[in-house]
Amino acid sequence: MRVFVAGGTGVVGRRLVPQLVARGHRVTATTRDPGRSRLLERLGAEAVVMDGLDAVSVGEAVAAARPDAIVHQMTAISPANAGGEPDFKHMDRWFAMTNRLRTEGTDHLLAAAEATGVSTFVAQSYASWNGVREGGWVKTEEDPLDTHAGTSQYPVSAAIRHLEAAVLQAGGAVLRFGGLYGPGATDDQAELVRRRKFPLVGDGAGYASWLHLDDAASATVLAVERRAKGVFNIVDDEPAPAREWLPYLAEVVGGKPPMRVPKWLARMVAGEVAVLMMTEGRGFSNAKAKRELGWRPRYPTWRQGFREGLA
Repeated sequence: MRVFVAGGTGVVGRRLVPQLVARGHRVTATTRDPGRSRLLERLGAEAVVMDGLDAVSVGEAVAAARPDAIVHQMTAISPANAGGEPDFKHMDRWFAMTNRLRTEGTDHLLAAAEATGVSTFVAQSYASWNGVREGGWVKTEEDPLDTHAGTSQYPVSAAIRHLEAAVLQAGGAVLRFGGLYGPGATDDQAELVRRRKFPLVGDGAGYASWLHLDDAASATVLAVERRAKGVFNIVDDEPAPAREWLPYLAEVVGGKPPMRVPKWLARMVAGEVAVLMMTEGRGFSNAKAKRELGWRPRYPTWRQGFREGLA
């Protein structure tokens, strides 16, 4: 197949392009930075400079590539956007550009797909700790995502809802990735953990689901090849509370056990979202992806993945 990867130089894109090429697909991958075109070429793709927020740029790039499938991996989640490290207190600021790529960028890609007759469309979404905060601790695709109304997470959640609704209406597939880890994806957070600046909040009962970059890429390849439609949680086999995964991560990265702080103090320092994540977060089940896509994660648990797959 001819596959168009929008966002080829991101942490997932850099893992996805070689997997697609290895399976015999012809890949066109995009970057906003002309200086990173060489990277895409080394990975085996034809590189295209594209501005995902410019409808004309997107339309021209897709038309020239004549793809059979479009993959939306455009984000701008970078420590630089948070003043050098993750900013959970101001999620709206940290994710401002990503929110635009998930709304405007999605709309531009879908318009280009319609104009060129591309019916296979796969987009990255998110499912780590953001399941609706009621009922059980582990959610399926049938459960709604939390809106996080009244918090700085609300614009982020709204952008995710926009992406999912638009892609599903167009007959595409939404892959809800768990919390991504691996080279380049969690370096900043691991450093915070190592320096004991990532504390355990309250009872640490909030659940999260994790996903290695290689597993995100392999699920995307399957979704493209099977021309998947609908929503899929792409997470590992072991959703777990913060009180389990955070101390383990600290051990793996060579840090001391995380400090414990009460909710009121964490709320003052890190904001409401950090408290919700650590104490009320809901993880996700991958049963549908295994059943319908035939997907099996290389790292079935973060216990193995943190130890073997962070470097």
